[in-house]
Amino acid sequence: MGIFNHVTIVDYGMGNIHSIQKKLKQLNVTTIISSKIEDIKNAERIILPGVGHFGKAMDNLKNLDLINVLNQEVLVNKKPILGICLGMQLMAKYSEEGNTSGLGWFDAEVVRFKIKDTLNHKVPHTGWNEIIIERQSNLMNKVENLSEVYFVHSYHCVANNQEDIINATNYEYKFTSAVQKDNIFGVQYHPEKSHDVGVQILKNFIEL
Repeated sequence: MGIFNHVTIVDYGMGNIHSIQKKLKQLNVTTIISSKIEDIKNAERIILPGVGHFGKAMDNLKNLDLINVLNQEVLVNKKPILGICLGMQLMAKYSEEGNTSGLGWFDAEVVRFKIKDTLNHKVPHTGWNEIIIERQSNLMNKVENLSEVYFVHSYHCVANNQEDIINATNYEYKFTSAVQKDNIFGVQYHPEKSHDVGVQILKNFIEL
């Protein structure tokens, strides 16, 4: 696989971004971690990671003046972008966490898990769980249905358009665990922590 010199991992102060960079380095992919507008403009592909509070994350993006450039590069210039965990949630219209509007790229809301059997289903949802492949996507090339990936989250997306959903996962009930609309991809799980399956998903994104 060739080396890509223009994969920008957006640094807006939320989450463990270096583990993503390390995993991509294993795939011979050169990345930069940056919050600079020019680095997002120059990117061939963009990764929007994140762990933490939705409202705080949106505040950080606004304070860094990154929302306009992300909208331009993703919605107008159609650059491939991958949102990971909170990064996927930020692509929704709204989140209960902070009662905050998101980027609005997907017709979706972010809600807290509403678990009844709290003995068997703890919140946050942490650890390995299966992904159901709801529809074919290039992000899922060579990924088997019911593969296990690693999750850490208390909130999840409710996608209103079924055609946007590429993965679902059961945790007491079925929730959306990956989405795609055109050049925009999001995964609720952490591919950088999901061993061979996660590496394949990252490889698929780089090779889009």
